[in-house]
Amino acid sequence: MKTNRTWLFVAISSLALFIVLVIQVNWIFRTAKIKEELFNEKANMVLSRTTDALRSDKETCRKIGACAELDSSPGTAVKLGANEVHKIDSLFRHYMRFYNFHIGYSFVITKPGSLASINETGLKNYTYNKALEDEGSKNEIELKLTFPEKKQFMMAEMGPLFITSVILILVVLVLFWRTILSLIREQKISEHTTDFLNNMTHEFKTPLTNIALAGKMILKDPAVKEGAKIKHYSGIILEENEKLRLQVEQVLSMTALERGEIPLRKTELDFHGLIREALQCMSIQIENRQGRLNLTLDADRFVVTGDRTHLVNAMCNLVDNAIKYSGEKPELSVQTSNSGKNIIVVVSDKGIGIEKEFQKQVFDKFFRVPTGDVHDVKGFGLGLAYIKKIVEFHAGTIELQSEKGNGTTFTMTFPNV
Repeated sequence: MKTNRTWLFVAISSLALFIVLVIQVNWIFRTAKIKEELFNEKANMVLSRTTDALRSDKETCRKIGACAELDSSPGTAVKLGANEVHKIDSLFRHYMRFYNFHIGYSFVITKPGSLASINETGLKNYTYNKALEDEGSKNEIELKLTFPEKKQFMMAEMGPLFITSVILILVVLVLFWRTILSLIREQKISEHTTDFLNNMTHEFKTPLTNIALAGKMILKDPAVKEGAKIKHYSGIILEENEKLRLQVEQVLSMTALERGEIPLRKTELDFHGLIREALQCMSIQIENRQGRLNLTLDADRFVVTGDRTHLVNAMCNLVDNAIKYSGEKPELSVQTSNSGKNIIVVVSDKGIGIEKEFQKQVFDKFFRVPTGDVHDVKGFGLGLAYIKKIVEFHAGTIELQSEKGNGTTFTMTFPNV
């Protein structure tokens, strides 16, 4: 139910953010449209005022009309004299300054017609027309004002607003998704913590029960006066107490490692010697289950700088995991080789394997591959997280390859001295 509420919150928040972004984008386009309308209004005002000024100048109009009569081709530019060009240009510059309109322009006078030049067709959205009547020739002619840099001008006008809006949208998106990821991460941590507490309760229950039973037997059983009985029950108490101590130590060590409170005492070490030391500790388990271990130490350079205790513990945990998840008769393989300036350590088994969907999570603290209500394999989900921390503290890497039902392979890489 809690998971459903979380995803409902994510869905509603995403929808709300999407609507806000749509509104923001729509607002940007509406603003751009308003800017273009203002541009068009200014352009038409400049053209209209210039045309009115030309109409009031009878002499200039007469000369323009005379020039238009010389070229009767419709749709083509009328060739004006230098004085007429200067007159029109000075009027345009005057009204451009008057309306605070600073942009490059060009102008022509044409006769109405269907013909048009290629350049004029390409600048259709940048050209503004106004009829300029010629009273002398009684032929209608047009004054055309063109702004070739209109697009760049509009972009410059909208630039700061557009860039600011895009940056704000990106910031909101990044913050939103970081918040969602944090929420999902916190939920996973909460779930892992709950699983950890359940596992801890399960793991502590058996030793505590055995200690309690042994203590009751010492108090109630008359035969306990015999030395053998006392030794037997005392052995049970000590053994179960040691299990509890190791479990508590594992939890505390992991926490201390994350906080950097455990200093690593690094020295030059023979990694092949570390492997043999770790396998010596685990060999009894392999023998008891009638398992088989294939040890192939082919690395020519096997000296590393590291903490002996933690590296041995990491190897022990890795081999212990391989034994736990390998069925009745475990088949293990430990191999070493060199790659460049590194030593490669490969630990593989032919056990139950790990499903692909869980392979990225197995190194997370407290995570255990789900098995329902069955707890055949004991643990808190700290082993692989501890191993990864130790490997990283030694400037190494660890990779996992596994297939459900076909075993698991862990590959560790450490730099040689």
